Amino acid sequence: MTDFARARRMMVEGQIRTSDVTDLRVQAAFGEVPRERFVPPDRQALAYLDRDVPVDGAGARRLLKPMVLAKLIQAATVREGDRVLDVGCATGYSAVILSRLAGAVIALEEDAALADAAVGLTAAAGADNVKVVNGPLVAGWPPSAPYDVIVLNGSAEIVPQALLDQLADGGRLVGVVGRGPIGQATVYRRSGAHVGAHPEFDAVAPLLPGFAKPPAFVF
Repeated sequence: MTDFARARRMMVEGQIRTSDVTDLRVQAAFGEVPRERFVPPDRQALAYLDRDVPVDGAGARRLLKPMVLAKLIQAATVREGDRVLDVGCATGYSAVILSRLAGAVIALEEDAALADAAVGLTAAAGADNVKVVNGPLVAGWPPSAPYDVIVLNGSAEIVPQALLDQLADGGRLVGVVGRGPIGQATVYRRSGAHVGAHPEFDAVAPLLPGFAKPPAFVF
């Protein structure tokens, strides 16, 4: 039987801290939340590996590898009173991590079965400041905007304009831009009407539904 508590400690020490995640609050959150509870029972042995773990039957939706998720969250500089939109929360693991750092988390998921799972799992984790909502990821969740932080749990091939429009002044959006071996984790920051983008580190992540680049027209 897998010793999940030991595997979780090894994940923090061997994958997260060694990848320049120095924020002690982020380290603590990853050390406390049982990742194995957010993946299907037959994949629990994969929960703490350095890889994206499938959480749906088709294998299209995945929990981001711990190192990438931790570095994205650190780059977002989540503060205790922040309102966060977690885009593509899947079964709710990232939302629970964020709930330990922020004031309130809106966990957006467009797959109804995953959203239902997230409701139960976030409640079981005691994340009372998380609200799971069901809707298209690319549209964000305007009813609770503006947000101080928006986290994309995957990659985008397009500029997520609808999400950028939901950032508060001073707000940050983090996600992986690009697909395949050339992706870059990027931080978008709003200052008044201006939004600037800054690449943070090279990363690869599964493409989120709705964030694919439209196919080019060929004559």
